[in-house]
Amino acid sequence: MIKKCLGCGAVMQSDNKDLEGYVPSEKLETSTICERCFRIKNYGDYKNIVKDNNSFINILKNINNTDLVILVMDLFNLPEDISIIKDNISNPILLVLTKRDILPKDVYDVKLLDYVSKYKLNILDKIIVSSNKNYNFDSLLEKINTLKTSNNVYVVGYTNAGKSTLINKIIYNYSDKKPVITTSMLPSTTLNSIEIKFDDDMTFIDTPGLLNEGSMENIVSVDTLKKIVPSKEIKPITYQVKTDTSIVVEDIFKLCLKDNNITIFMSNDLNIDRYYKNKEVSNLIDNEIFVKKGEDLVISGLGFIKFTKDEKISYSTIKGVNVYTRKSLI
Repeated sequence: MIKKCLGCGAVMQSDNKDLEGYVPSEKLETSTICERCFRIKNYGDYKNIVKDNNSFINILKNINNTDLVILVMDLFNLPEDISIIKDNISNPILLVLTKRDILPKDVYDVKLLDYVSKYKLNILDKIIVSSNKNYNFDSLLEKINTLKTSNNVYVVGYTNAGKSTLINKIIYNYSDKKPVITTSMLPSTTLNSIEIKFDDDMTFIDTPGLLNEGSMENIVSVDTLKKIVPSKEIKPITYQVKTDTSIVVEDIFKLCLKDNNITIFMSNDLNIDRYYKNKEVSNLIDNEIFVKKGEDLVISGLGFIKFTKDEKISYSTIKGVNVYTRKSLI
């Protein structure tokens, strides 16, 4: 009989402790979660499991095309390209934008909702929530009940967007069950689909996160990742630049510019230093990009920088990190 971990969805096994779903043989029959989930929940001890997007794509392809899909996106880390979702799903979608508490309070929700209209999907409705602040969950559940066409409601999205946390919060708020899905700030916590029966009329299916291969979250060490992922409302940092200036973030990103006014939106836990010269930072890849007035420079997985003037700038970052421009979010 196949037994799945209730925390991450991995098939439980006792043959190889380096593979997902491992449980010591003497605990295999009685355990409800794998050793990896146990250590995440109790000790914050994260063990990385290398996954690719094939399992995610297979899950999307096997969803009944009439079932409601909740697409979860992190407001702070909106994806540049969602073609993998567009290409593999045609279901009706409820778009849920999470982590509202991370962005400054003076940004209007209506502006954020309008911003994501650029995603050309079969979106029936959209809503902004915060699991940390329990914001908008009454409205969220009402929308789910109104839009669902069957008992199954799939929850999909990129890694670390807050899918599992969202389901746990719904379970905690509106049922007498205990939340069971393992959550952490680290990517690929959920490894396989997990079915969570909410009531007789609805079952949530939590799915593994889609990997954004250009995200810094998938490249840096766990210690650095804990600094990168914001845990509370960001305090933007504004610089007025009139001469050659280097701005260095934790030795993982460097920006060089000469004449601009910029605002940096990144985790408050990061060390951000300004130098009135070219500051050398080793082991980073140099590049250039033209940023227009009213655009953000996005460093995938790290944050974004709002520009108020046109300028061709130089930047350096870790190999493999995607850096691009977009219309300003804020």
